[in-house]
Amino acid sequence: MGTTNPPSGSTSEGRDLRHMSRPLLEGRDRAPARAMLKAIGFGDDDLRRPIVGVAHCWIETMPCNFNQRRLAARVKEGIRRAGGTPMEINTVAISDGVTMGTEGMKASLISREVVADSIELVGRGYLFDAMAIVVGCDKTIPAGAMALLRLNVPGVVLYGGSILPGRFQGRDVTIVDVFEGVGANAAGKMTDAELKELEDSACPSAGACAGQYTANTMAMALEFLGLSPLGTAGVPATDLHKDAVGERTGELVMDMLRRGLRPRDLATRRAFENAIAGVVASGGSTNAVLHLLAMARDAGVDLSIDDFDRISRATPLICDLKPGGRFVAVDLSHAGGTELVARRLIEGGLLDGSCLTPTGRTLAEESAGVQETPGQEVVLPLANPIKPHGGLVILKGNIAPEGCVVKVAGYERTYHRGPARVFDREEDSMAAVTGGQINPGDVIVIRYEGPRGGPGMREMLGVTGAVVGAGLGESVALLTDGRFSGGTHGLMAGHVAPEAALGGPIAAIEEGDMIVFDIERRSLAVELSEETLNRRMATWREPAPHYTSGVFAKYMALVGSASQGAVTQPRLQG
Repeated sequence: MGTTNPPSGSTSEGRDLRHMSRPLLEGRDRAPARAMLKAIGFGDDDLRRPIVGVAHCWIETMPCNFNQRRLAARVKEGIRRAGGTPMEINTVAISDGVTMGTEGMKASLISREVVADSIELVGRGYLFDAMAIVVGCDKTIPAGAMALLRLNVPGVVLYGGSILPGRFQGRDVTIVDVFEGVGANAAGKMTDAELKELEDSACPSAGACAGQYTANTMAMALEFLGLSPLGTAGVPATDLHKDAVGERTGELVMDMLRRGLRPRDLATRRAFENAIAGVVASGGSTNAVLHLLAMARDAGVDLSIDDFDRISRATPLICDLKPGGRFVAVDLSHAGGTELVARRLIEGGLLDGSCLTPTGRTLAEESAGVQETPGQEVVLPLANPIKPHGGLVILKGNIAPEGCVVKVAGYERTYHRGPARVFDREEDSMAAVTGGQINPGDVIVIRYEGPRGGPGMREMLGVTGAVVGAGLGESVALLTDGRFSGGTHGLMAGHVAPEAALGGPIAAIEEGDMIVFDIERRSLAVELSEETLNRRMATWREPAPHYTSGVFAKYMALVGSASQGAVTQPRLQG
């Protein structure tokens, strides 16, 4: 992944390795800055070397990022060995799994912007020559990538790794099983003692959620995009080999600095299409749509929600991963890892193998030598896929003119028609599910939970897990202007846009209206005339904001549509 030869202040080609930090630390006028840094242990030799920011998201509120201080220390060691001076910084993180179903969950997507802004802010403030960004949970992964793309200094994003699966009644389980256990318990299908046993065993170590949920989806996407070294994400968080991965990553960042290889050189339009192909081939999370759109914006790449449907139609689902399948991230790593997925798709002409990776080698070169484990069942051949198309589809119609996202990674129905059960907040829908008030055939509608309306576009894993746990997963559909967890499965449409708080048609739906999901036709519609929808919306009024000050209010004022990544957009003149 890198070389251990210490660089000088410039390369033989005349490239200045201190291209950013030199104005901050060199010369008579910068003596005060050097004095401040010497107070915390940096010496003259340290400050003559390239300065590399090492950002991480360690926080004592979740397992996802709990190994990151240790991993960051290994990255720093690799940077020092390769001739750089690392400076460690850390930021915040919000756990979806901990906050799910509460007001705190509104902070999750908002945290993506805060984390990206904070890393970018420190990078610009201290003029780092390069960066290594260690990430772990659902929002810190895209946030780290967004910051790196904005700064566009040599560097990579390193995934902290997956948690190991737990064991319950002789089978592997993950946090999603616990969410579904809540619904099963409420429906009388699981005892209190069994739910407690499941709770105690589902999460046995540090690391991000074990299935192909949002964290592992985005980690794979970043490898296919070229912002993470191929094969590094698959090493679990608690695996002793993770230390070596961290050290090699530090060396690689210095090697990229010597070569002048920057993130936007790698994250091209073709590379984004590779990332989408990896997501849909692996049955990845619907959140990848939001995050890749946001990252493309920061990369200056023209990407739209329709690109996901186009690529998904052409890309078969070949990974048998939870939540739709049988296996978890550790199983994928043992089978051959992301390199095996990449090689399969390249051989089928479904991935552009000529795209560069952080090593300077192409994606085809990096994946060519992968050793597939004999007899593995995690990654199927292209000739015998789980499904002939990918795991995500984009639906449009009179409910969602700008589109919505449905995950079809398992064996979901492709058609559903049923009466609307309308809820203006997640808590009310959860009470209805656990209270036995939802019937087979119903379509649960949860609105005013979008980027602006929530604010923060809460995930609905609590509700969707309870639906499945109650035995309604095959007979009930759900749509929302909020989001879903990567662990959600079933016929569920999220990211409905425009959202209700902006006067989207979802705001006009009334209890009992007939709603039709038609996956083959890519349609989501309510059986109402345009005249009826317009008449209902003529009396609609935007609801009062839930927050009028602080970070939530700032987000509400700046956030855009989910169909464009739900990014905050400054209101600039001219």
